Parts: sequence; structure tokens; C-alpha cells
Amino acid sequence: MIDTRNIPSDLPVLIAGPTASGKSALALRIARESGGVIVNADALQVFDGWRILTARPSEEETALAQHALYGHVPFDADYSVGHWLRDVKPLLTGAERPIIVGGTGLYFTALTEGLAEIPATPPEVRAEADLIPLADLLIDLDAETISRIDINNRARVQRAWEVWRATGRPLSQWQDETPPPLLPLDRTKAICLMPDKQWLNQRIETRFGQMVAQGALSEAEAMLKRWNPKLLSSKAIGAPELIAHLKGEMMLDAAIESAVIATRQYAKRQRTWFRARMKSWEVIPILSTES
Repeated sequence: MIDTRNIPSDLPVLIAGPTASGKSALALRIARESGGVIVNADALQVFDGWRILTARPSEEETALAQHALYGHVPFDADYSVGHWLRDVKPLLTGAERPIIVGGTGLYFTALTEGLAEIPATPPEVRAEADLIPLADLLIDLDAETISRIDINNRARVQRAWEVWRATGRPLSQWQDETPPPLLPLDRTKAICLMPDKQWLNQRIETRFGQMVAQGALSEAEAMLKRWNPKLLSSKAIGAPELIAHLKGEMMLDAAIESAVIATRQYAKRQRTWFRARMKSWEVIPILSTES
């Protein structure tokens, strides 16, 4: 059990951590104990249509504390870190202090370190990038940009390539001209949950089974007719696997196993990212002996 007694009631709270690490439960406990509005910082929980599969707070949980920026974006809309910053800005000066929680590290760094004001990518540039293999996208990027991004993350690499292609300037140059952050880290209580691998892997498997039991398959069935793998909301882990099952392409057991593996791989990437980028945060280890 994480001790929340040293969390000031007058400071914004940031809670980051990999998927299934208990972030939302901690945020709810803090909100109930000392007040605050729980604000989503997860890039997939912003979309409607996938409440169970993205582990958005339940109706029972939202009845216990005020929540914001969950499921407020249409499933077929575009949404970026810039959109999120615009949405979160008014919540930083509201009557209730924000308790910002999620697993999207880029949201937190943009919030606390600032975000480069890069022009929007023209549709034709994005369409061009969609057709280029990952290795070829990397060839065109400068060394400084490559050192700052996850080169195994197609979305991040493609975004860097699109910036270069559309503006003629590397992403690293735009980042170096970043304006001041909306919420500097030293004005917050910033917590990063870092679970033991064994503990987290078991939690992931258990939680996905619970999602299926709670209706994730019915949720996927409701999305089947409008399924489009190119949508950002379709990146919800487990969605492609459950859709494949509903199309008769996978047995349910195989779909669940594949989704669990994908979730563990995603959690591994998150842990690596947080270790590299959140060294100034209070890191709270969670051991396999904890429940």
C-alpha cells in the first residue's frame, strides 16, 4: 500500500506508470482523501467506444470523485498531445487541484517541459509517410532527432519524418525552440509507479481476463461494423485481436493470449521510457510480494 500522507493537498499531483500498475486506483484514493479532480493523461482513454478495453474508470469510480478528459473524443477523430494540452489547460486553474494520471509519457513531458509549436502535418505528407517502411523513414532523420525518439515506435518515427518533410526542419530544431511549460515539474508532486516485472506481468494477464469477463468482447462487437485499423483509437491494446476473433480469424483463447503478450510488450516500452525520462520524479517501486 502506497503511503499518501506526504502528498500535499494544495499541489497538483502527477501519477505516471505502465499499464496495469494501479495508477487510477491511487489517483482515486488521493482524490477521496484530500480532494482534487482526476484528469486523464492516457492517449487511448480519451476516445469513446473502448471504455472496458482501455480501462477507463467505471461508473462506480466516477461517482466517487470528479473525472475529466475520459472518453470525450469521438472514436474516429484525430487527437494529439497538442490537443490534450489545450484540453488540460483550463483544468490547471480550476477550483479543484488536478490529479493527472496516465501512462502516456509524452503527455507528461509536454505538460512539464513544454511542447514545440510545430505546424500541422498536411494530409498529403501523412499519406506519403504511411507508404514508407520504417527503416526508410529513419534514413532521412538527423542524428539528434533519432537520439530523442524511440526508433522502434512507428508512430514516433513517422511523426518526426512528417515534420521534416512538411517544414524542411528536423524535429530536434523545433523541440529546441519549445515555449515554457504549462505546469513546471517543481510545482507538482510527481509520482512514477515502477512495478516489478513479475508482478506486472501477472496483473496484466489477470486484468485482461477481467476485461473479457466484464464485456470487452461485446464492446468489440459494437465497434465491428465501424472498425478501421488506421484510426488512433484502434491502437487500443487487445482491440485488433478481439476484432480478429469476431471476424473468425482467431480463436478466442489465441486472441486473449496475443493481447496479453502485446500488453506486456507495451508495458516494457513504458517502463524503459519512464526510467529514461522521469529521473526527477519520485519513483515508487512495487514488488511482486505486494497485492
